[in-house]
Amino acid sequence: QVQLVESGGGLVQAGGSLRLSCAASGRTFSSYGMGWFRQAPGKEREFVARITTRGTMTSYAASVKGRFTISRDNAKNTVYLQMDSLKPEDTAVYYCAATGSISTTQARDYNYWGQGTQVTVSS
Repeated sequence: QVQLVESGGGLVQAGGSLRLSCAASGRTFSSYGMGWFRQAPGKEREFVARITTRGTMTSYAASVKGRFTISRDNAKNTVYLQMDSLKPEDTAVYYCAATGSISTTQARDYNYWGQGTQVTVSS
């Protein structure tokens, strides 16, 4: 079992940057595919980015590609989401998630979720 704790959210002006972190418990973090999702008020949870177990492959939602970067440090049991050139439409609660299989873009494929961290981008 994996427990996930996100941090790094906050209030930022449009055009600014934030770096989210997701710390995982357990000794088998390196065996989990990881993903970031977000949910804005009144909207469904949506895929943001994913990364494979060793960090060799990543993919992004079209809305964030070129602005966000997902990475992981297996020695620190942590996955990151660097968010640059933030826009007001990026405002949401951001969740990290872990899957024991190949990371995908579908929330239903992930077994473990963090509690979320709020990101608010002002215009």
